[in-house]
Amino acid sequence: MKKANIGFVGAGGIARSHVFALNSLKYFYNDPPDFDLMAVTSARQESREGFAGDFGFSSAPAPDEFFADRQIDTVFILGPNKVHYLHLKSALDMPAVKRIYLEKPVCSGQSEEEDIGRMLGTGFNGKSVQVGFQFLMGSAVREALAWWREKDFGKPLHFSFTLRHSDYLHPAYREKRRTRLTAAPDGGAMADLGSHALSLMVAFLGHDIQITSALQSGEFPDVPAGSDLYSEISLFDPKTRAVGNVSGSRVSSGIGDMMAFEIYAEKGAIKYNSMFPDRFEYFFEESGDWSVRFTGSSFKPVTSFPSGHVPGGWLRALIHAHYVFLAGRDDIAFVPDLHHGLEVQRLVRETAFNLEQFRKRTGR
Repeated sequence: MKKANIGFVGAGGIARSHVFALNSLKYFYNDPPDFDLMAVTSARQESREGFAGDFGFSSAPAPDEFFADRQIDTVFILGPNKVHYLHLKSALDMPAVKRIYLEKPVCSGQSEEEDIGRMLGTGFNGKSVQVGFQFLMGSAVREALAWWREKDFGKPLHFSFTLRHSDYLHPAYREKRRTRLTAAPDGGAMADLGSHALSLMVAFLGHDIQITSALQSGEFPDVPAGSDLYSEISLFDPKTRAVGNVSGSRVSSGIGDMMAFEIYAEKGAIKYNSMFPDRFEYFFEESGDWSVRFTGSSFKPVTSFPSGHVPGGWLRALIHAHYVFLAGRDDIAFVPDLHHGLEVQRLVRETAFNLEQFRKRTGR
């Protein structure tokens, strides 16, 4: 693979995680993609110049200069949610760009969503976009999804997906994250956290699942009513007639980050909980037994480092997401492209509408 000339749009905390993942590739893979950290841009000069100096980027141009660059062929869009769409459009217009890593959400409003849908029809002139749903790249989730597709679990009957977090219980944390307390669909628990659960649901069960209702809870004087702290949606799959729920929480006391899902089907079931990141469980009616499949940090046949039995975590999944993005050599991985990102965004937007109806009915 030709060396990638990488540019970052954004110089905050998530950008720090991404540059860590890029610089870690050489330790985990025998055939790591080659790249140069060309440039990083952000709205604040002090921020981008400090980031460039700390993490080895060659330059820190202003946004206009960055998007006019004729050498950068790989762009990571890592800025605030509300400007992802504008940055995506600008990156697609860059003359040398071949691939874009777009942090979720792909956009913030329905008009932006519709415009991206229209752009998808053009094929982006061969440019590829990978959306940042890195939970799909965890070793156990990656293998569980492969099993779900390969084994005969039968038709789905009911399901549950959730991502839970606790930090927004604390006033100091809410103050620090004030920009994320905007109303759904731009902000709120479902957009910020539940979107990862929605991403997994779409990967396992497919597109066009319908939202039937939504609930929200959690109230603090400093949080707008439209910014859900906990939200839960009920869903119906017209293809299989399965029903289920997806929830996102910022206020689940005692939990740092927990992703979990369960799918029950006619011939068996499969489930996962990130508290045990190195395994998933499955059941077949034919055998009558629950079994545990241990995956550790194994990403075979691509790689297995430091060894297959070592538990994997969030950063390990992010590293593999970067390998897939730059090298594209993993036939097992589910790669969240822009079609996937838009389907998740549709569900986030429709959740916001249903939450508004819930607030009207309950006088919140």
